[in-house]
Amino acid sequence: MSDALTLPAETRERAGKGASRALRREGRVPAVIYGGKEEPITIHVEAKELVKQLGTGHFMNSIVTIELGGKKIKTLPKDVSLHPVSDRPEHVDFFRLAKGGKIEVQVPVVFTNEEASPGLKKGGVLNVVRHELDLVCENDKIPGEIEIDVTGKEVGDSIHISEVTLPEGAESAITDRDFTIATLVAPSALKKSEGAEGEGEEEVPADGVAATEQGPDADAAEEQEEKSED
Repeated sequence: MSDALTLPAETRERAGKGASRALRREGRVPAVIYGGKEEPITIHVEAKELVKQLGTGHFMNSIVTIELGGKKIKTLPKDVSLHPVSDRPEHVDFFRLAKGGKIEVQVPVVFTNEEASPGLKKGGVLNVVRHELDLVCENDKIPGEIEIDVTGKEVGDSIHISEVTLPEGAESAITDRDFTIATLVAPSALKKSEGAEGEGEEEVPADGVAATEQGPDADAAEEQEEKSED
């Protein structure tokens, strides 16, 4: 998980649209802390500090410690409502991280050792089906990213979740299938050069995914279709 952030806050005494508008005029942003089998807490935070933390690019993937009345509450940002014109934050939802609990999060994937992939060296392209993994993690063990090693990968190979070693305390939230994370595909130029170099070599299909012993990767196609519908 990205480094923890700290955000000072004050308790909101009044709720409602009128009270929220008044807070925004004072440079504050209404927010709520919920979850953890406790009652929700309505709060407000300084707009400038919130904007600053949003600007880090990893606010939604960070543990945010809310400092409230001398107490420190560990939370995970779940939603930030922005003004439709100015993009200024208007409301924030924070999920309380209970000690010893687990939470489902989306963690970005990073591919390593691309120089050690024969397929990429030949000009192949890494077609990323999932840029993030849905994981169930222990509250205090949320990884910032998941590294996937592509050493030895050839054109036509696929990378499935079963090949990925997840950190301790994390497991895939999707358990009903061995889903595809990425495939190694061949660009048109590579397909033509391979066809000219040797007779009898298996031609790469028109969809750009080379045939392998495992056959066409129907799961990858399904994942792409799901993402296009989202």
